[in-house]
Amino acid sequence: MRILVIGGTGFIGKHIVRRLADAGHSVALYHRGRTAAKLPEQVHEILDPLSAMPIVKFPKELFEFNPDAVVHTVAMGSKDASAAVQAFAGKTGRLIMLSSGDVYRAYGRFIGIEPGPIEEGLLTEESPLRTVLFPYRSQAESPAAIEYWYEKILAEQSVLANKDLPATVLRLPKVYGPGSNEDLGTVYRYRQHPNWRWTHGYVENVAAAVELAATCPTATGRVYNVGEEHTPTVAERLAWMPPSAIEPDATSDSKNFAQNIAYDTSRIRSELGYREVVPEREAVLKTLQSKAR
Repeated sequence: MRILVIGGTGFIGKHIVRRLADAGHSVALYHRGRTAAKLPEQVHEILDPLSAMPIVKFPKELFEFNPDAVVHTVAMGSKDASAAVQAFAGKTGRLIMLSSGDVYRAYGRFIGIEPGPIEEGLLTEESPLRTVLFPYRSQAESPAAIEYWYEKILAEQSVLANKDLPATVLRLPKVYGPGSNEDLGTVYRYRQHPNWRWTHGYVENVAAAVELAATCPTATGRVYNVGEEHTPTVAERLAWMPPSAIEPDATSDSKNFAQNIAYDTSRIRSELGYREVVPEREAVLKTLQSKAR
């Protein structure tokens, strides 16, 4: 397949590009050129210094590549997602968009912006979405800041609504690995909340899920949760993880830790045959070892 990756030099994107290229696909990468990444030699890079988020313009060279699928790693809101749909509708077979579990109503209740009772159980792809939009706007320094206009719910709606461009949406977990979240502070910081559950995913495993979604025709029109098959509690993780000097999160009082953010990832496993390429426990230790070096 010929696969175009938009924004594929960051923490997750470079693993996606490598995995697709190593699997024998013809890969083109569209980015600003500001983030250096060691990529396979056969990857075709298309650079545009002006392609900062939100990306709303797409040069002619992208369409000359004639992609069978487009993987958009940095569609963050309505404006950039809609621009991608308008640009690629009728010009590629499918658009794969990376989304987030922060779209769920349960996440809004966790961070305190969504009223209502705790939602029990695992979050499935059919779980209710937030009714309160722009979850990080209060943190924005200006309307130009990504925190102001970021909203994955609107991005998802944009890519799923166009019949001329079949789409697949992947709701990612808290991703970790060498280069990002490599101290696993997203576990250690919450040791004072031992029963809380938050789905994580090792970056190479997430990239494997993206490859499947991009290359399996049965993923067309589907939404998938990505992450661990089982989400342990903080206490269950810490029972086997090495000790850490990371201090507890001082802002945790503003969050509702009675609300878990734990995914049901059975759909991508049953429909696409997804399996972790690196066992999660091995991945955690590998990540912590990389931080120690």
